[in-house]
Amino acid sequence: MKLYEYEGKEIFARYGIAIPKGRVVSSHSEVPEAIKYVGLPAVVKAQVLVGGRGKAGGVKIVNSVDEAIDRVKSMIGSSLRGAPVRKVLIEEAVDIDRELYLSLTVDRSVRRYIILASREGGVDIEEIAARSPESIVRIHIDPLIGLRDFHVRRLMYELDLPEYGDLYNIVRGLYSIMLDLDADLVEINPLVITREGRLIALDSKITIDDNAYFRHQEFFDKLMSEERDLTEEEIVARKYGFSYVKLDGDIGIIGNGAGLTMATMDLVRHFGGSPANFLDIGGGANRERVKNALSILLNDRNVRAIFINVYGGITRCDEVAIGIVEALKEHGTQKPMVVRLVGTEEEKGRQILEEHGIKFYVSDEEAAKAVVEIARRG
Repeated sequence: MKLYEYEGKEIFARYGIAIPKGRVVSSHSEVPEAIKYVGLPAVVKAQVLVGGRGKAGGVKIVNSVDEAIDRVKSMIGSSLRGAPVRKVLIEEAVDIDRELYLSLTVDRSVRRYIILASREGGVDIEEIAARSPESIVRIHIDPLIGLRDFHVRRLMYELDLPEYGDLYNIVRGLYSIMLDLDADLVEINPLVITREGRLIALDSKITIDDNAYFRHQEFFDKLMSEERDLTEEEIVARKYGFSYVKLDGDIGIIGNGAGLTMATMDLVRHFGGSPANFLDIGGGANRERVKNALSILLNDRNVRAIFINVYGGITRCDEVAIGIVEALKEHGTQKPMVVRLVGTEEEKGRQILEEHGIKFYVSDEEAAKAVVEIARRG
């Protein structure tokens, strides 16, 4: 789960990381009070969970209350890179001397945390890596040892920072956030040095591992009770505990197991189709789980055809077939569908589907060809 900038900064402040004075507003009527608190000039920042916000016009400097009101009016209710803007952060303008990049993430290849940093801030780390990979500082942290002074001393040297204390407090704060919130990524871009020599987090990005729900139930419940930048399908999928990713294609994909679901998407691509989603119902799925998964795709207006690919090991093919039939009866809307079922109770599953006029396949390649052709015909 990604956090909005203002949510990340609230966490930064709790961990002793300096941030600019700011107020979050949901309406232009709240702007005068916010400006009174942060002062002028101020920065108006659309709160969305997509990158490239500044280039898309989502960050603007204002020099008066009226200008701030106009900016907020134009932002709230608009869309920025496909994401709806529901809140805006108004912050004090900071007198910047230098911009840096600093983040902590997980390097799964060596099973360690890694500090990523650069003397260039304010742009995507991928952009920096492509242009000048040698400028990126990489410092691994063994989780069994933890963050130590020598990590920060090396970082201070690499970034050419004269003061040790402020940087240590920031890195220690980021590392503590990683551990306490089970985060995948904690990023400051840019981390700025002001004219007075202070280090301030001008932006925040925090991504929390979805698998950590059970350790942060209250935190996640609060976040899910608010409107997030999720599609309707993603909200329903989370409710039922599915692994679901919305894509741009027109062929709905359901599989049992991440590997099979991804292979199914690859087959569709191979034969010239375009997947509309990744939807993994997992092993041992019963009829209710299958019905709920299929309902998501039946409700998706972008899906022209559906490909269900199930290998029945723990999962029983007859349960899958019953779930499909129940979803179609309950939904009342028919969409072209291709089903490939192989494994436990395969014959029973085939019989149930054929009785309801649903095409049944044993070969996943034949099924993929068929669904691509159906989608092309529209």
